Amino acid sequence: MALQKLIVHGGRPLAGSVRISGSKNSALPILAATLLTRETCVINHVPDLSDLNFMLQILSHLGCEVERASGTLQVKAENVKTVAPYDLVRKMRASVCVLGPLLGRAKEATVALPGGCVIGDRPIDLHLRGFEGLGAMVRVEGGDVRLFASQLRGDEINLRGKYGPTVLGTDNIMMAAVLAEGRTVIDGAAAEPEVVDLANFLNKMGAKITGAGTRRIVIDGVPELHGAEHDVIPDRIEAGTFLVAGAMCGTREGVKLRNVQPEHLTAVTDALVTMGYRLAFEPSTITVLPAERASRGITLSTEPYPGFPTDMQAQMCALFCCTEGVGTVTENIFPQRFMHLSELKRMGANARLEGATAILQGVDRLSGAPVMASDLRASAALVLAGLRAEGQTEISRVYHIDRGYENLDDKLIALGAEIERVRA
Repeated sequence: MALQKLIVHGGRPLAGSVRISGSKNSALPILAATLLTRETCVINHVPDLSDLNFMLQILSHLGCEVERASGTLQVKAENVKTVAPYDLVRKMRASVCVLGPLLGRAKEATVALPGGCVIGDRPIDLHLRGFEGLGAMVRVEGGDVRLFASQLRGDEINLRGKYGPTVLGTDNIMMAAVLAEGRTVIDGAAAEPEVVDLANFLNKMGAKITGAGTRRIVIDGVPELHGAEHDVIPDRIEAGTFLVAGAMCGTREGVKLRNVQPEHLTAVTDALVTMGYRLAFEPSTITVLPAERASRGITLSTEPYPGFPTDMQAQMCALFCCTEGVGTVTENIFPQRFMHLSELKRMGANARLEGATAILQGVDRLSGAPVMASDLRASAALVLAGLRAEGQTEISRVYHIDRGYENLDDKLIALGAEIERVRA
């Protein structure tokens, strides 16, 4: 597909409502979990994203029959292959989440290591340590991870890492353990809503998992799983991004987000309220309204859930560019995740980096400029800055945006933004 770029014409006010799509970070491991049964699984509210399309290519290669109708996927893995080659895996780091279900069902798996990531080193050593704890032999050779086990047996597994719990690692061990003999206890588990969503799906398939959403998950192995139907939770990072868009450019009418779970967004909404923005909550909607007085920068630190999410750090940097005073964000998950700062500075931001802390002094105006997206969330921050800037902002490498935001430009246009998607 030809390279594309977005041209954002700044200064347009936003108002109205937007429906938030299903969660990318839930859908990916849930789709991988369909490998655990021969029966058909039906997954609803799956967003149309390039990362999800890559996962479907991997599942098809592994022997799954996949049918797609709008946001619903039917997946049947009657017979599975156990090798996922580099040509498929290299496109998306999250493809390592097929290791757990392949090991659980077939007792073997060979999956290419996905390579590096622009936001920093994201090793899978905790995944591999967990698989060894379940009784698997682990080899890394020729760029591949090879797993073998005559039988998986439950064990106590600690997944605490240098920068906190691993979400994909928790997913992987949970998926392998559901078909292991006996009880598996994951200590230091990730507590993110996406982990809970996967556990709920696995339980619908016949698994016995308790404690998801806490740091201690208990899995009692079962002989087999069956098909199930499941609705993917709303994407809390997409929702957070639109909350920031409404804070930066919203009118008195406000920007209403539909299909959200407000309890998943507490860290973001608390930050916006502290800055002075007004929020109105209903069971599945949040409306963001302009601050009654000038909003002010605050101090944030990214932490594992329920702390402030690293995936919202770049968007908050964009917001701090346009608020009075100084806003700071300390990145405790991926300390190298600040490539967007240099691009924001091209647009007039007053930003500097001290160690793993971004310090942003609010400015009176941003000006449109040609900028380059370095990763998924950085690209969202540049779109937000472009909405607020005077003049025209050209954002190249749009494929980063399409990895994790379903129709981001169309949704913003429906709120009043002026955005063009053109060939680069």
